[in-house]
Amino acid sequence: MALALGLENKRNVTIVAVLFAGIIGYVGYQIYASFSSPTVPVAPASLTGKTTAPAAGASEPAALKMDNAGIDPTLHFDKLAASEDVRYDGTGRNIFSADSAPVTIPVPIKSARNTPDAAAVPLAPAVPRPPAIDLKYFGYEEDKSKSLRAFFLHGDDIFIARTGDIVDHRYKVGAIHPLNVEVTDLSYNNSQTLSLATF
Repeated sequence: MALALGLENKRNVTIVAVLFAGIIGYVGYQIYASFSSPTVPVAPASLTGKTTAPAAGASEPAALKMDNAGIDPTLHFDKLAASEDVRYDGTGRNIFSADSAPVTIPVPIKSARNTPDAAAVPLAPAVPRPPAIDLKYFGYEEDKSKSLRAFFLHGDDIFIARTGDIVDHRYKVGAIHPLNVEVTDLSYNNSQTLSLATF
């Protein structure tokens, strides 16, 4: 089935075409009118030296109606002398006079420099404590020769070690007992006793 475009009614299509053409014409006329008549500023007659009579019935701008009748171009020396005789009589120091009294600056209570006290004894830096060994001792095994092997948990990894073995490239296993084991952290030369963990 073909899709109907609505072009079967000739009268409606003609009306829409005429309205569309009218809108296009109106918009084009408005654009042309806005660009075809630019406003050119007119210089006053006092600057150009030309005087033109205004058209009949035309109203002049308010700036052109002004004249120079109320302007007095003469100098008034009495007003100038009155303004020159004004003396600075402030309540504080006159910053424009070299003879004025200097400002008294108060003595500071404490120096602005951050100087340490002579009596203060510098403290020796605290020796950082080695971190705790994060192995978990959770069991042991005894073989036929009565030697013990310990089971360690480090994160998701499980290690089985005898006395003297190195676990995780860092921890050396010492004496193994059923309830605890001695472990040395080789990075810090720190020995700790790990108790049997309960789950």
